[in-house]
Amino acid sequence: MMPQYLDSLIVLVLLLLLLFSILRSALRIVPQQQSWVVERLGKFHRVLPPGLSFVAPFLDRVAFRFDIREMPTEVAPQVCISLDNTTLTVDGFLYLQITDPVKAAYGSSSPMNAAMQLAQTTMRSEIGKLHLDQALSSRQLLNTAVATSVDEAAVNWGIKVLRYEIKDINPPPEILRAMELQITAEREKRATIARSEGLRQQQINTSEGQRQQDINVADGRRQAEVLRAEGEAKAIELVATATAAAIRTIGESAVADGGMAALQMQLAKDFIGQWGNLARQATTMIIPADLGNIGAVVGTALQMVRGEPRPGGGAAGASAPPGSAGGGAGGMAASARAGLGPMAFGTAAAVPVTSVPPAG
Repeated sequence: MMPQYLDSLIVLVLLLLLLFSILRSALRIVPQQQSWVVERLGKFHRVLPPGLSFVAPFLDRVAFRFDIREMPTEVAPQVCISLDNTTLTVDGFLYLQITDPVKAAYGSSSPMNAAMQLAQTTMRSEIGKLHLDQALSSRQLLNTAVATSVDEAAVNWGIKVLRYEIKDINPPPEILRAMELQITAEREKRATIARSEGLRQQQINTSEGQRQQDINVADGRRQAEVLRAEGEAKAIELVATATAAAIRTIGESAVADGGMAALQMQLAKDFIGQWGNLARQATTMIIPADLGNIGAVVGTALQMVRGEPRPGGGAAGASAPPGSAGGGAGGMAASARAGLGPMAFGTAAAVPVTSVPPAG
């Protein structure tokens, strides 16, 4: 009994193991963001979605397992030649995503490797169209060109090219040194231009300031001259007003008692003082013919003040018509007879100052 029981137990265990193996091969759990390709008898059958799926044991098999997430793939460094025959070492990253597992499984034996090789060849072609400076400054243009070219070709491989990013563009060391020298020279040039522009602006500002200063000084002088002229005009007006008032006062005083005597005294005093000043200030002077007869001179002046007629016609100080007996020669003759000399339109003699001692 015992051996038969053991044989039955062994057979049962083997059957359970076989059933477990069959169930294990028939039930498939696909992780999220993955896609499995199932072949039946060596031919494509279907694609298993994420989750629990059932496949026919011994007939179906999972031939390909794809990760459908975005995959960054490093593109190996490669040597490229620019349009001006400069060698550049370029590398980068290619970002891919499998969108069609069937095409990825049967469109190419190695879709990822094919996409990277195409990215390298496209990069060499695009850099060959550009000069060195353009290649160094056109990264975005190169990235777009490579991504577009690889994406167009990868449609049959079930791959979507999301983007391409250049990691490094390395020129030869000699080119780097030449670029550093060029950058240094360019910066020195810009600094020199900036200094010259600053000096030019400084000179312009200085000249503008000097011009404004000259304008202000000229305007100040003009205003000062105007104010000075106005002051002088006002002073002349005041002097004229004061003189007129003084003349009126003298005229009023002359008609009073003793006024003529005081006027005669003042005229004699002024006459003597003026001749004394003239003798001190001039080298040549004109003197009356009868300088010693001061009384006659003062008397003639008083007649002119009173307005009395003088010998020869006309009133003293009055104007006669040309050619009349009272004016012109007649007046001058009367003055001469009165003893005033040139002060009364008489004759005069010019003598040096040294020949005439100063009066007073």
